[in-house]
Amino acid sequence: MTDTLPPPPVAATRPHSFTTHGITVDDPWAWLKDAGYPEVTDTDILDYLKAENAFFDAAMAPQRDLIDTIFAEMKGRMKEDDSSVPQKDGEWLYWWAYEAGAQYPRRWRRPVAGGPDQLMLDEPTEAEGKDYFRVGTASVSPDGRLLAWGVDDNGAERFTLRIRDLATGLDIETVSIVTNGGVAWSAGSDALLYTEVNDNWRSYRARLHRIGTDPAEDAIVYEEADEGFRVAVGATRDREWLLVATGDNQTTEVRLIPSRDPATPPRVVSPRQVKRQYAVDSAHGSLWILTNDTHVNFRIVRADPSTPAVWDEVVAGSDHAYLTGIAAFRQHLMIAERIDGLDQVTLRDWSGESRSVAFPEASYSAGPSNNPEFDPASYRLTYSSMVTPLTVYDCDPASLALTPLKVQEVPSGYDPTRYATERLTVPARDGAQVPVSIVYPVGFPKDGTGKVFLYAYGAYGHAIPPSFSTGRLSLLDRGWAYAIAHIRGGDDLGYDWYLQGKAEQRWNTFRDFSDAARGLIAAGFTAPGRIAINGGSAGGELMGVVANTDPELWGAVVADVPFVDVLNTMLDASLPLTPGEWPEWGNPITDPAAFELIRGYSPYDNVAAKAYPPMLITGGLNDPRVTYWEPAKWAARLRATKTDTNMLLLKINMGAGHGGKSGRFEALHERAEAFAFVLTQVA
Repeated sequence: MTDTLPPPPVAATRPHSFTTHGITVDDPWAWLKDAGYPEVTDTDILDYLKAENAFFDAAMAPQRDLIDTIFAEMKGRMKEDDSSVPQKDGEWLYWWAYEAGAQYPRRWRRPVAGGPDQLMLDEPTEAEGKDYFRVGTASVSPDGRLLAWGVDDNGAERFTLRIRDLATGLDIETVSIVTNGGVAWSAGSDALLYTEVNDNWRSYRARLHRIGTDPAEDAIVYEEADEGFRVAVGATRDREWLLVATGDNQTTEVRLIPSRDPATPPRVVSPRQVKRQYAVDSAHGSLWILTNDTHVNFRIVRADPSTPAVWDEVVAGSDHAYLTGIAAFRQHLMIAERIDGLDQVTLRDWSGESRSVAFPEASYSAGPSNNPEFDPASYRLTYSSMVTPLTVYDCDPASLALTPLKVQEVPSGYDPTRYATERLTVPARDGAQVPVSIVYPVGFPKDGTGKVFLYAYGAYGHAIPPSFSTGRLSLLDRGWAYAIAHIRGGDDLGYDWYLQGKAEQRWNTFRDFSDAARGLIAAGFTAPGRIAINGGSAGGELMGVVANTDPELWGAVVADVPFVDVLNTMLDASLPLTPGEWPEWGNPITDPAAFELIRGYSPYDNVAAKAYPPMLITGGLNDPRVTYWEPAKWAARLRATKTDTNMLLLKINMGAGHGGKSGRFEALHERAEAFAFVLTQVA
C-alpha cells in the first residue's frame, strides 16, 4: 500500500515545554490543541486533520472492495426490520422498531387493554438532514401522557431536553439545551428532575422542572461543589423516592426526595466517605442499599427512610461472590452478581430465601434487562455467549423457568456448530491468573500459525463479557480467532481485580494484556506478529502502552478514540473530565509519584525511535471525553519518531464524538474499515 501513496502529512513542531515537580517535559505538538476549545477554528489544526483524513482515504482506497464486502457481510447479519420485545409498564406496552434501511429506530407503544399502536418518537424523521443524531433519555411520565426526550445532534454530548405531548405528538416545551443523563418524573407526572452540564461538560447540578412553567425559573435541587464529582438523577423502582446521586470513580453520595412532593428539600442517605460507594432502591417501606463499606465485593444492607444512615446487614460481603447490582421488586430483591467471573442472577424473597437462575453454558454473559414495573408478572433477562446469539427471556418468579421471547436473528445465516469457544487462564508475570475468552472456527490450527484478534479495555471496573457478536464473524469466517483478555482494571473477577489495575497499580493492566498474548502464543493459537489488537478510549491507552512496550508481538494495532496524552490531560484541571479522573489515574499536579507513574507509561510521552506495527488511530472532533488532539498528537509524534515504514493512519470524524458516527450502518462501516485494515496488514 505504501509504494503508491503520497507522503503522509507531517505536523509541524513548535517549541513548547512545561516543568512540573522539577522535571521539564517537551511537547512540540501542543499546538494541535485549539486554544478556543471546545470550538475548533484554528485553520492550521483543521488543515492538518483534513490532510490526515485525506491520507486515510487514499491509503484505504485499494481496500474499498474488501471494506464493502465486509460491510455487506455485517449488514447481512443484521435484521434490518428488527424490533424489541414489547415490555409492559402500567397501562402500556412499549417497544422500538427499525424499518428496513433505517439508521435509527421508531419508538412505539400500545394499550395493554387493546387499541392501535401509537408512534411516540420517529427518530428517522427527527434525524433527517443531520450528520449526527443520538437520542439520550426517552422517559414517559407515570400517567402516560408526556415523553421527556433528549437529543444530541453533533456528538458533543450536550443534549436538548424536550417534553412531548403524546396525545398530539407535538413537543410542548424545551426544558434545557445542556442536559446530560436521564430524568426522573414525580409521582404526579407534573414535574421532573434533570441534570445540566457546565461549560466544562461536568454534570454538576440537578434541577426541578414543573410542566407548564418557565424553565429559566427551574429550582436548583442540588449543586455539586466538588469539581471532580458528577451529578445524576433517578427514582426507586417502587416510585416512592426520587434520587439525586453524586460521586466520582470511587466515592458516592445519594439524596432522597419524596416522589409525591418533589419540592421537598433532598435528604442525604449517608454523607460521603472517600472510597465508599453505595446505591439505593426502595421496597416495602425500607431502603435497600448495595455498598462496599465493609467488603471489597460489596454487601447489601437495609435502612429505614427516617434514619437512612443506620444500616442493618442483609447479605454479607463475600470473597467468592461479587455483588454488582440490586433491584427491589414487590416479590423479590433481584441481585446481579459475578461468581468466578461468570454472571449470576439471584432472587431473594423478603423472608430471606435465595435462589439463582440456571444458565446453560460454561461461559456466558447474562443479567437483568428492562424491568420497569415494581410488581411484574415475570422478570426480563438477557443471555448470550461467544457462540450463542443474544436471547431475551422472561423468568418465572416462582419456578425460575426461562421462557425465550426472542433470539437474535442472523438473516444471512448462522451455524453455531462451525465455531468453538474456550476460556483459558493465563499466568501473568506476577502470578495473577488472567482469564481469556476465545472463539474460533472449528479446525483452527493450534500450531502457532493462526491469527488472533485480541481485544481488551481494562479500566473503571468495566468488565468485558464473553458475549455474542455478529460483526466478528467476518474475522472468524476468514480463519481468525477472536479473543477477549479479562485483564485487571476491569472488575471481571471482582472489585479487587479492578483495584489491582488502577492508579499506582496501573502497570498490571498493561502487563496482563501482553502476558495474555504470550499465553495465547504458548497455547499454540498464534505467534508474535500474528496478533491484531484493539481497544478504545481507556482501552486505547492500553493499545498505546503495549505498542511502546511490546511492538514485536503485534501484527496490527487499532486504537479507537485513544486516551494517549495522559500526562497532559491529567495536568489540565480545566478539561471536562480531569478532576473526576484523578481517583482513577492519580493526580500528577499534587503528587510527584503520580506524575512519575503517568509519565512512565503515557503513550504519547513514551514514543521511541524504534519499529512499530501497522497502526490505525481514530478520534472525534467533538469528543468531550477523549479530546481530538490526543490521537492527533500521538499520530504526529509516531510519524516523526518511529523507524519503520509500516502503515500509520489517523482518521478524525469531523462531525462526531466519542462513539464515532451515529446510525447503525455507519458504525458497521467503521468496523468494516478496521477489519479490512488488520486483514491486509497482518501477514
